[in-house]
Amino acid sequence: MKKLLIAVLALALSMCVLAVAEEAAVMTYADYAVAAADDEVTIEAYVQAHQSWWDGKVTIYAADPDGAYFLYEVPMSEEDAAKLVPGAKFRATGFKSEWSGEVEIIDVSSFEFLEADPYIAEPVDVTALLGTDALAEKMNQKVAFKGMTVEAYDESGAAFAYKNPEEKTDDLYFKVSKDGQTYEFIVEFYLCGQDTEVYKAVEALNVGDVVDLEGFLYWYEGPNPHITSVTKAA
Repeated sequence: MKKLLIAVLALALSMCVLAVAEEAAVMTYADYAVAAADDEVTIEAYVQAHQSWWDGKVTIYAADPDGAYFLYEVPMSEEDAAKLVPGAKFRATGFKSEWSGEVEIIDVSSFEFLEADPYIAEPVDVTALLGTDALAEKMNQKVAFKGMTVEAYDESGAAFAYKNPEEKTDDLYFKVSKDGQTYEFIVEFYLCGQDTEVYKAVEALNVGDVVDLEGFLYWYEGPNPHITSVTKAA
């Protein structure tokens, strides 16, 4: 009996140690930021937005008070995808990766919703960081660009361009400038489709308009923000 009691206590202790180890494995944003590409990472964060669920997967924009994350094609049922409301907290395990400059989490093997008060990150004004290396430090965060001037997208003189001009069921591109430098931004169709206010706002742009913009600082061979709001500057 004594040996059995010792064995039970040892098992209970090992389970406690395992639980503590699992809890300790959750990274702070600082831990995540210094992790190497291909490292396995576990984060706890809050949903900020997500792209359309398709074929059992969904891509998530997430944040915590210290930084932001881009989780690519997380395996998930359509029912669970419906729970990805802004502010919802979750824990996820996957692998840190980099693709064309974008730092993301791929091959997510574990995803769990957590009980917590909702958290929505406020957009960070990064206008002054445009054209600097410091802009990359804000990657994947909700950001704002103030007082941007709409430029002609191409030689046609149009203020924007459709990725799929025939059916208009894909991304929407436009260019804006600040202090003599021009930047290309995008309305990601699977995040903000043709029926959203931001998609329609870009379709209504004219060259020379001055606008304030918000979106997620995605990266593709340089800053390629996924814009979620366009308003005429006051």
